[in-house]
Amino acid sequence: MMKKTEENRSRRIITRLKPEEYKVIQDRFKKTMFRKMSEYSRNVLLEKTITVTHRDQSMDEVLEELILLRKELNAIGNNFNQAVRKLNSVEGMPDAHIWQAMIVVLRDKLEPAIIQIKERVSDYADIWSQRLSVEKV
Repeated sequence: MMKKTEENRSRRIITRLKPEEYKVIQDRFKKTMFRKMSEYSRNVLLEKTITVTHRDQSMDEVLEELILLRKELNAIGNNFNQAVRKLNSVEGMPDAHIWQAMIVVLRDKLEPAIIQIKERVSDYADIWSQRLSVEKV
């Protein structure tokens, strides 16, 4: 069985650039998934597809709002839990059983909604912060 030998790259291309030109290329390279400038350069010269990271900056404000919403939901959950603890600590209060029943109903409706909203916020944050697009550079 003969092994297929891969030919080493033996040809070089040497190009001189102005500092501004090099900076443009360096900036583009940094946005890619390549580890070495030579890999990036080879793919550009051979007109292969280049994968670059892309962040949609127009969504920054929305993402900030969603982060604040998540914090507010956490605060609501904490306040609700404190109210339940306080109510449970007051045994002899008249009408306590009515309040406890109302809290159970509220909890059963609020908790799933809060969990779902938190999951959605996390999903959106992941999408916006790690969105990749394939562009030909």
